[in-house]
Amino acid sequence: MFRAMMKLLNRTAAQVPTRKGFGGWRKPVDSPHMTLVGAYGSPYSIKMRAVLRYRRIPHRWVVRNSSEDQGFPEAPVPIIPVLVFHDGENGYSESMVDSSPQIMRLETDYSERSLLPTDPVVRFLDHLVEDYGDEWLTKVMYHYRWHHLYGEAIAKAGNMLPLMSDNQMDAEQHRAINEFITDRQMGRTALVGSTDLNRDVIEGSFVRLLTLLEDHLSQHQFLLGGRPARGDFGLFGQFSQLFFWEPDSSLIAAKCSPRSMIWAYQIDDLSSFEVDETKDWFTRDGLPSTLSALLCEIGRTYAPFLIANERALTAQESELICSIEGNEYRQTPFPYQLKCLNWIREAFGQLHEGDRKAVEQLLDGTGCELLLADPHG
Repeated sequence: MFRAMMKLLNRTAAQVPTRKGFGGWRKPVDSPHMTLVGAYGSPYSIKMRAVLRYRRIPHRWVVRNSSEDQGFPEAPVPIIPVLVFHDGENGYSESMVDSSPQIMRLETDYSERSLLPTDPVVRFLDHLVEDYGDEWLTKVMYHYRWHHLYGEAIAKAGNMLPLMSDNQMDAEQHRAINEFITDRQMGRTALVGSTDLNRDVIEGSFVRLLTLLEDHLSQHQFLLGGRPARGDFGLFGQFSQLFFWEPDSSLIAAKCSPRSMIWAYQIDDLSSFEVDETKDWFTRDGLPSTLSALLCEIGRTYAPFLIANERALTAQESELICSIEGNEYRQTPFPYQLKCLNWIREAFGQLHEGDRKAVEQLLDGTGCELLLADPHG
C-alpha cells in the first residue's frame, strides 16, 4: 500500500511542479497519434492538452497511473505531463517532460496554428508571460489548494486526487491515499511560498491579475491579440485549477473577472477556432495599455521574486527575502526558477540589437526590466 501511495504522490498533479527541457525529432502532421500522459488536477497537464487541441495535433490522453498508463518509454524524470511520441509502427520513439519545451518541440514538428507571435519582440513578451503563469501563478494555485485556512479546498483535493487514476478504487485504499497526500502536501506549502506571512502577497496578486484581465478581455479575445500564444496557455493551466477545481479561488474569480472564467473555458478546447489573416497577434507598435498593465503586474511580483531567488542561491542562503507590494516575502530558494531567469535572459540575448532595444523600451518602468540586467555587470 505504501509503495502504491508513493508512486501516486510522486507523479500526481499536486506535487511542486517543474517544466522545462527538450530534444529534437520531426514528425509529419498525418502520422500516428502521440500520447499525453497527465492528470485532471495537474495545471501543466491541462495546459498541454489544451495546446494539442488548439493545434489540432492528433493525440491520445492517458491519466497517469491509470490502467492505460503502461508500455511507454520512461520519462527523464517522474513528473507530468509526459509527451510520448509514436514511431508510426505501433511503438514509441521517446518521452519528454516539461510543458514549455514540449510546446517548442511541437513548434519544430508542426507548422500549422503556431503559438509563436511573428514579431520577435512580442514573442519575447509572450515567453515572459508564459513563464509568469507557470512559475508564479503555480504558487497561487498551490496556496488555494493546500493552505491550512482553506479547509474545504483541502478536503476536496484530498478526496478527488486519488480517484483520478482509478475511480473504482476501494474505500480503504482511497482513505489511506487521501490522508497520505493531504498530510504531505500540506507539509510542503512553505516550499512554494504558501505561508501565513506570504498570504497577502499571493492573494493580492491573484485579485490584481483578475481585475486587469477583466479589463483586457473586454476588448481583446486573447492576451496578445486575435489568436492565442504561449502566454494564454501558461495562465490557463493554473486557471484550470483555480477556476474549476479550488472552491475559494473560483468564487473570487467569478466575482472579480467573469470574463477570465469564460476565456478559460474557451482556451480549454480551441480546436474549432479558425485562424486567418484577420486574427493576428499584436505588433510591438500596437500593444494596448491593458497588456502593459499585465507586464507591470509581472514586474511587481514575479520579477522581484526571481531576482531575490538568484541572490539567495548565489550567496548559498537558505531563504530568499524580498519586498513585494510593500510586504515582506520569504521562502526557500528554488534552483529551477534560477534556470527560468537564465532562460529569459538567454531569449533576450538572442534578439537582434534593434529588437532588444524595443523590448527594453517596452519594459522600462514595469519592473520587468530588472530581469534583463547582467547579474555580473
